[in-house]
Amino acid sequence: MQRKAVRRVLPGIAMLTALAAGAAGLTGCTGGSDGAGTSDSKAGGGAAAPAQPGKYRSLPAPCRAAADSKKLKAMLPEPDGLTPEQLDQLYAGVADSSYDGDRHVGCRWTAQTTEETRLLSVGFERVVSYDRATTSDDDKAKQVYVRLLTDAHLPFPGPVTTPGPGATNPANPGNPGNPATSTPPPANAAPPASGSPSAGAPAGAPAAGTPAPGTSPSPQPELGSRVLEGLGTEAFLDDKLSPAGATAAQSRTVRIVFRTSNVIVKVEYSVQPAVPGTVPSSAETQDRARQLALALVERFNE
Repeated sequence: MQRKAVRRVLPGIAMLTALAAGAAGLTGCTGGSDGAGTSDSKAGGGAAAPAQPGKYRSLPAPCRAAADSKKLKAMLPEPDGLTPEQLDQLYAGVADSSYDGDRHVGCRWTAQTTEETRLLSVGFERVVSYDRATTSDDDKAKQVYVRLLTDAHLPFPGPVTTPGPGATNPANPGNPGNPATSTPPPANAAPPASGSPSAGAPAGAPAAGTPAPGTSPSPQPELGSRVLEGLGTEAFLDDKLSPAGATAAQSRTVRIVFRTSNVIVKVEYSVQPAVPGTVPSSAETQDRARQLALALVERFNE
């Protein structure tokens, strides 16, 4: 009789123990879930989202990107005596050595005739930020562009100011009549035609820019270095003329730098005449470099 009573009591105790353990387990799970959710919420709420990567993850081949036959032939006149194979090689360009084709690439062209030598180079740099927590690729590329703009001694774009008489251009001291802060003429602007009359000139008076009998024509106006509008995200043009020498001709080098998202593009175009006293045209040299830069902008927007 005692054994039967014990057997009946034991299952009841076991059942109560199991129910108590299950309730404790449910309570523990519920409490743990609430605690974890609170912790995750606090951690997520305090963390800032990382900066977005740049638009471009790779770079096009610069020789191929700039190989527009019409533009290259205008910038690089065909030397005499070259075979068709040599001409193809000339306009194909020579790629720069690069250890990282996804970050830095470039291409160069050289054309030499009896009258002059012309040099052209194109370079692409894809900028990457290694601190995405605070700086995006685009912001880092902007910092690189600003440094290049500063190195060119050009002011940041701002309100148009009119300098007083005799004021000099800090970006180009040798060209006081073309301050970088004044509104510049377009890069492809041609000088006024020699036969066009000046506004307000009396009837019968010689037109402005028309040389007097027995005098040589006046030199073409200098367009000067300046910030450019409508070229990529932001751009500037740096125009430099070598000092005049007694036996050497003056060479002109035009460099255009523009940024499109996280890529910096550089176009450098030099004209070196062989005849002393010859000065390459500012308007023509700038226009050809700018036309190539515009074509590269379209290439990146494809």
